[in-house]
Amino acid sequence: MVFVHKNIRLPAKHYRGTGWYFVTFCCENHERVFHSQASCNWIVNSLQCAAPIHRIAVHAYCLMPDHIHLLLQGLEATSDLLQFLKALKQKTGYTYKQKTDKHLWQKKSYDRILRRNESPDSVAWYIWLNPVRAGLCRSPQEYPWSGSLTGAGPNAAPPVEPWAPPWKSEKRPPEGGRYTLEP
Repeated sequence: MVFVHKNIRLPAKHYRGTGWYFVTFCCENHERVFHSQASCNWIVNSLQCAAPIHRIAVHAYCLMPDHIHLLLQGLEATSDLLQFLKALKQKTGYTYKQKTDKHLWQKKSYDRILRRNESPDSVAWYIWLNPVRAGLCRSPQEYPWSGSLTGAGPNAAPPVEPWAPPWKSEKRPPEGGRYTLEP
């Protein structure tokens, strides 16, 4: 019996242009690769180098120990999210394989094309609050491996209406009606 992976991705044309995208990709076997300053600096530097080449803006990012969240936007009609992700994962994966003889990334990743009614700010806050939800810090400002490559950042209050990806069933904020930065 041959197992065939179902392609869950939309046609490639949906990933070209000036759209907004929420992307998550995980380390192979959920290995905790991003635990040191050196490994995190390496990935952030890789993002900084690849994004302008592909005309992609990295509005929000968060490096968790075993995965990465990104809020990306195509800057031109010719911007291609899939090519950007492929180049980023190939380059970093190759370097990692040379150093460790292991694969860095899982084959598949999760991506979501934001709809017109979805607020990019809410998605950015979802990303920046990820280490808070995971108990790695008390506020997004404390976490050194998240931010923005476009000048945005978790410096203002999050939106009253928080965003959650479709796989999350609970979409409401914690008790009190909004997320707080300090407990």
